[in-house]
Amino acid sequence: MNVAVIVLYLLLMLFLGWVGKRRARSTEDYRVAGRRLGPVFYTGTMSAVVLGGAATIGGVGLGWTYGLSGVWLVTAIAVGVLVLSLLFAGRLQRLRVYTVSQMLGLRFGGRAVRASSIVMLGYTLMLAVTSTSAYASVFGVLFGIDRAWGIALGAVVVIGYSILGGMWSITLTDLLQFAIMTVGMFLLLLPFSLHAAGGWSGLEQRLDAAHFDLGARGPGYIVTMFVVYTLGILVGQDIWQRVFTARSPQVARWGGAASGVYVLLYGVAGAVIGMAGAVLLPDLASGDEAFAALAEGYLPVGLGGLVLAAGVAAMMSTASGALIASATVARVDVVPLLRSLLGGGSAAKGATSHPDTEQLSLEVTGESEAAMALDRWYVLGLGVVVTVIAMLVPSVVTALTIAYGILVGGLLVPILGALVWQRATGAGAGWSMVVGTVGVLVSMAVFGVEANAPIYVGLAASLVVFVGVSLATPPTPRHVLGAWRERLAR
Repeated sequence: MNVAVIVLYLLLMLFLGWVGKRRARSTEDYRVAGRRLGPVFYTGTMSAVVLGGAATIGGVGLGWTYGLSGVWLVTAIAVGVLVLSLLFAGRLQRLRVYTVSQMLGLRFGGRAVRASSIVMLGYTLMLAVTSTSAYASVFGVLFGIDRAWGIALGAVVVIGYSILGGMWSITLTDLLQFAIMTVGMFLLLLPFSLHAAGGWSGLEQRLDAAHFDLGARGPGYIVTMFVVYTLGILVGQDIWQRVFTARSPQVARWGGAASGVYVLLYGVAGAVIGMAGAVLLPDLASGDEAFAALAEGYLPVGLGGLVLAAGVAAMMSTASGALIASATVARVDVVPLLRSLLGGGSAAKGATSHPDTEQLSLEVTGESEAAMALDRWYVLGLGVVVTVIAMLVPSVVTALTIAYGILVGGLLVPILGALVWQRATGAGAGWSMVVGTVGVLVSMAVFGVEANAPIYVGLAASLVVFVGVSLATPPTPRHVLGAWRERLAR
């Protein structure tokens, strides 16, 4: 019965992909759902994309291992969503761009900052690979297939619905995934597992005091969670692309804030479920096994399948979000950049150009079908790349850690600085990226890839160079700032 529920879920994903295809009539529809999402759709899709396997299965696992102090990872994600939504989302929505690099090009009017797209592509690709690898383990347990076939099964579904309607298909599937995750975590797994463990009093009687101490993991760990996850949320292309789907600045701001609150509650639920798992299943080899073990052992047949579907939904929503982000960055930013560097013109045929003009995110009349077809090829091509990497490489954690370190340590300062500091210049942003990235990579070579120091070194170096070079170079030309302010005034 549990297997039947998962199969039905996968078929529903493909059906919703087909429904989304009927809504996608232009590249703006395909990349950002036509910028038409209202508060319910927007809150659901934002919540689904940030709550991946790490927040769902990993969050329960952290609760099993550390108790309430396991909530900090998801709390840091929630704070990132809240800060992005309340401080920046309204402004980003008004810009009507597709990518982070486009925003920088519009703000500074130069091409030096376009290299940021290379880092963003690497980050989104590695994020897609890790999500693809993660749900293979669930399919392996359910269907009795090996890792490669599990990856292939999940990839066919995710690539399939993503190709069909792009962001519209992903939005519709995200909404279903959001509903399944909500029911699975809050209405099924939390009450069933807590009841089986004897309620909150049962947890207090059978767990040691450290499980109820929010600060048990120490201030260093807590700060690291906020530096890595909160700051990463602020500048990730996969998250920004969801902001661009909002139909108004108000939806982006308050729908995102609602998502942040939901994510926080989701994290608390995951930690409590994990604590119940520590009482009921104390002999598991790893806390990451608690989610599936509780679903299969303490829920009725069928309902357990729905909870397992919630875990798969969390992984697929992140994988599809990272895939559409990778395809958008590759087509809009990276390929035109490479063509210009190789002397092949400033943009690929059908791609959106990068100059600071009114056509930055507008479609050329009569080219929408051809342009959207090219977008589908990018999704397919990168989806195949992601699948092959996931099959061939047992773990891409190191690559993802390096990309994440560069994203935060090298790109955060110039990206946020472009939004909040009028005196910032393209030269300051460009050199800030270079120095911050070098600082991260050199520090990783010295302290190790998994160390916290590289991000701090990169952030500090990037900030000093960003401010210093911006003050030492001529201000951004008035006509460029004028175009920027005109966008923000819409």
